[in-house]
Amino acid sequence: MIKLRLLAAVSAVAISLSIAASPSAAQYIVFDPNNFSQNILTAARELQQVNNQIQMLTNQATMLTNQARNLANLPMSTLTQLQASVAQTQTLLNQAQNIAFNVQRIEQAYSTSYGAAAGSGSNAAMIANAQTRWQNSVAAFEDSLKVQAGVVGNIPTSTGAMTSLVSASQSATGALQAAQAGNQLLALQSQQLSDVVAVLSAKARADALEQARVSAAEAQGQQNYKNFSTRTGYTPGAVTMFSGN
Repeated sequence: MIKLRLLAAVSAVAISLSIAASPSAAQYIVFDPNNFSQNILTAARELQQVNNQIQMLTNQATMLTNQARNLANLPMSTLTQLQASVAQTQTLLNQAQNIAFNVQRIEQAYSTSYGAAAGSGSNAAMIANAQTRWQNSVAAFEDSLKVQAGVVGNIPTSTGAMTSLVSASQSATGALQAAQAGNQLLALQSQQLSDVVAVLSAKARADALEQARVSAAEAQGQQNYKNFSTRTGYTPGAVTMFSGN
């Protein structure tokens, strides 16, 4: 409609000029400068409106393009790698030998082999408990070394993921990609913290079992000394050396 109005206004101006320039019609048509000025102003306004609408559409197109960039997803994900690393560390913790990371198992072990149980029972029972405690300590140190080796094995994976995420964050085309890269970097940090917790837990478990073994050995030694010191003296008796004599 705007284009039609603009075309009509320009046509009217052209017709007026052609009629005014024709010698045969000059005595019948009078040039109206006011009408001519109004037509020029109307055409200029229509043209300005068209330019404004074109600029508005251009701005809208730019805005939609920016929105599309901001809503674009990050073209990469390290979640699978991080989950695999966490699962590997968790598997090593679950493979803890003898006394696992379980409250009930710990309570059961301490009630049968540590604490008061270390200095009670027969000599054979105390020797068996001492052997069990020694085996628990050796197994705990082995478990600690395994967890440490697994965590060290996760370092290359974590380093590669960190490099990829930092590069993706720096080259992000929109807000969503930058946010997703930041979230994955936080997930990587959480995975690394969980590895640190796993190493500290395994090492603390081994140290605690060894300290408990030493304490139980002291309790057992005290009980052995008590049993030895409370024995009665030697009582002589008749001994038959040779049959019939």
